[in-house]
Amino acid sequence: MTIAENHITAARTRLSRTYLLWLSGAFTSQLGDAAMYFALGWAATSHGGGAAGLVLTAVALPRTLFLLLGGAVADRFSPRRILIIGDSLMLAMTVIVALVAFTWGSTVWLLVGAAVVMGTIDAFYLPVSGSMPRRLVGSDQLDRAVGLSQTGGQLISLVGGSLGGALVTAGGLGGAAVFDGLTFAFAVLVAVLVRPRHEVPQGERRNLLSEAGEGVTFSLRHQVLRPALILTGAVAGFAIPVGSLLVPLLARENHWSAQTAGVVLGGQALGALAVAMTVARKGALRAPGLVAALSVVPMGLGIWLLALAEAAPLAVAAATLFGLGLGLFVTHLGPLMLGASPETHLARIQSLITLVQSLVLVATLNLLGQLAEAVDAFTTAVVCAAVLVAAGLLALSSAPLRNATMKQGEEA
Repeated sequence: MTIAENHITAARTRLSRTYLLWLSGAFTSQLGDAAMYFALGWAATSHGGGAAGLVLTAVALPRTLFLLLGGAVADRFSPRRILIIGDSLMLAMTVIVALVAFTWGSTVWLLVGAAVVMGTIDAFYLPVSGSMPRRLVGSDQLDRAVGLSQTGGQLISLVGGSLGGALVTAGGLGGAAVFDGLTFAFAVLVAVLVRPRHEVPQGERRNLLSEAGEGVTFSLRHQVLRPALILTGAVAGFAIPVGSLLVPLLARENHWSAQTAGVVLGGQALGALAVAMTVARKGALRAPGLVAALSVVPMGLGIWLLALAEAAPLAVAAATLFGLGLGLFVTHLGPLMLGASPETHLARIQSLITLVQSLVLVATLNLLGQLAEAVDAFTTAVVCAAVLVAAGLLALSSAPLRNATMKQGEEA
């Protein structure tokens, strides 16, 4: 191999410094947000269960209502500008929350107000953030870029709650807000320095609501995005509740302690983290659509074994297998959908993906909870495994999804 060929190979294996810089800001602000979300929930519970539910709803409702509009805004205007504005607004909000909390305490109205602001900013910020890997790296590096992002996300999810607890113990809600503000101050600086490789293409401009609707219709007509969205909805509805609903229910049925249940969830996180780290280093497997569809096999098998497990070690192993499948799904379908999205629709498609996940999850959490109460957790787990396998078979029936590559959007 010549020196020139060696140089080209090395360039292909390195992620751009701009992407790594943006990722450092994103990880920092995500860590601050994780601590802040914990602090908000903890402070809300001191006012009772009704207040806690109100605060959580105050985050989720505006985020859900404005997601599609946020995607349309991000596809029309400069993504960099939206990142700067979003990070700056979050910085201002945390300063206000800290001042009010230190002066008057964690009142319900302060918690609800902060939650509404966070949820609204998220609606416009998340579509841009989700599209940034495509805007900052080439299609040949999307899998590794998303894998690295998922690695950081998994690590933050592992430590975020503990950090939030430590901050609340040391300084209450105000202390958590100060920390969150510092992370967003760094994120603002990063957003100013980062310049995307691809600016928003200039096209025909229409009403923002019409453009938001166009993102939905485009995705539903797309040969790759349509089956990918269906599979995404199935995983969101019947795989994500495993950690938040099924593991606690199975733990109570099997008389496991809360600490044991936490270890089981740690096995799930470890499996997903292992896959994300591998993809971040070596890249995704070929035929990412096929891999994403087949990833329901370890997910379904892991859920089934988890339902059968009476001993904690077997439950941890089952949860780890489930996490491996979930990691394969996220690290392959995520970059595939980014690659299949044309540059004119990047943020709108990301907003639709997030909306599908949110709406399906809200519905299935309630349905699965009612099923577990009416029958038992074992039956509920079997239903989740069966639905996931069925969704995988349906996805496998789609030839465009099976044969899709990361460069679909660039070829469109």
